[in-house]
Amino acid sequence: MDVAVQVMAEHGVAGLSLGEVARRIGIQPPSLYVYFPSKNAVYDAVFARGWREILRTMEALSEPDEDTDLRAYLLEFAALFVRWTVDHPVYAQLMAWRPVPGYEPSAQAYEPAVIALESGRRVIARLQVLGLFRADVSVDELLRTWTIVTSGITTQQLANAPQEPFDEGTFTTLLPQIVAMYCAHYAPETTVRGRTRHAAQR
Repeated sequence: MDVAVQVMAEHGVAGLSLGEVARRIGIQPPSLYVYFPSKNAVYDAVFARGWREILRTMEALSEPDEDTDLRAYLLEFAALFVRWTVDHPVYAQLMAWRPVPGYEPSAQAYEPAVIALESGRRVIARLQVLGLFRADVSVDELLRTWTIVTSGITTQQLANAPQEPFDEGTFTTLLPQIVAMYCAHYAPETTVRGRTRHAAQR
């Protein structure tokens, strides 16, 4: 898989050649079929590995509690995800885009992605229970817009300035501002000394 990712990095995700992979490993192409019955099976393996790595990366995020600062928490959440995807562009393209005509991940390969999405849903729901999100907004909407924020930053960075590292990226350095806008829109308003302000601004 590592060699396959190298080939995709050089020739594009859709440019994967099993013959080239075999050549670099030093075996005959038919020998690859002992391990992977098709090119799509290689894509499946890379797709699933990427989402498993995302799950491991997100384990660094603590569970939100009564003392959680919404903006700081979501910025850490977004930074963990976006940094990993920007650092692993081949995986990110296969996981979030559709760069290979006709390829759809199998149900087995897609399972880690489903687990990751459900993990994100639980975090969003917990933040709402804690009163950090407006109660009149569904968890589904909060989650959908959050994936737009995180995947959108990744897409802009990889599509327009893939050579830039996360900490210096034209788009990734705007993550704090984008997260702040998300919080400002969805955080509940509270009344303080007769004035209304967003809880996310506390």
